[in-house]
Amino acid sequence: EKIANIEVSKKAQYIRVLCMELNRIASHLLWLGTYLLDLGASSPLFYAFRDRERILHIFEELTGQRMMYNYFTFGGVRHDISLEILDKIQKFVDDMPACIEDYEAIITDNPIFKSRTIGKGLLQKNRAIQYSITGPNLRASGLNLDFRKSNPYLVYDELDFEPAIEYDCDAFSRYKVRIAELYSSLSIVSQCVKYIKSSKEEVLNKTVKPIALNINGEYTSSVEAPRGLTSCTVKAEGRNLLRVKWRTGSYYAVQVLPELVRDAEMADLMAIFGSLDVILPEVDK
Repeated sequence: EKIANIEVSKKAQYIRVLCMELNRIASHLLWLGTYLLDLGASSPLFYAFRDRERILHIFEELTGQRMMYNYFTFGGVRHDISLEILDKIQKFVDDMPACIEDYEAIITDNPIFKSRTIGKGLLQKNRAIQYSITGPNLRASGLNLDFRKSNPYLVYDELDFEPAIEYDCDAFSRYKVRIAELYSSLSIVSQCVKYIKSSKEEVLNKTVKPIALNINGEYTSSVEAPRGLTSCTVKAEGRNLLRVKWRTGSYYAVQVLPELVRDAEMADLMAIFGSLDVILPEVDK
């Protein structure tokens, strides 16, 4: 859209942000449940997946798919979002804080969890920068860098939120950052719902014909994805696509693991690696 000078309505941008933040919540819930399962606790998995399922139902109703959505398109989104779906989203937002409090009641002050995460897998700020770590893993090392704030895209500069940041650099800090981001994303979603309900704008620039796009030059676009900065570089001449390169948070996070487990006990391996929230298909390029 940037390279082809395609205009997107503000309403469509708010819808995109709403979907992206719901996806951030779903991603963090997936991480939380599986991370605790890796550490030997099964109950959080069922609670987290129970709440994530509500998001997937919303996405299925909105896009037709639980995953691999084909909803965003050049010029906006494929169709408007109904008031009924918006009401379901707001109900989810209203219900979730109590659910997160339940997670914390089970996890945050649990002496076993604390003993396995506090002081483990230390990722100091300078080392995180050297390894190009981004996202929650970077902010848990004390660096306040969130692309939604530092390089705002879509309508993030119009939304009221603060990046989550911790300073102890360990696995427990990475857990705390993602818990804080659950609350933050819920607030952003609620703000988006309010705007979308009041807007009468179109959600798709119908003058755009994606199949006939002619673009010239090179452009890099970056977003603050759940696991860190995700960037895509496109280089093209007319209808000929010359190069596409993706850069994801997991690809860089997995490379720092040898540094984090040096001198650690074998039993700490999953507690440390799991705290990075690495998705291996994202690493396998």
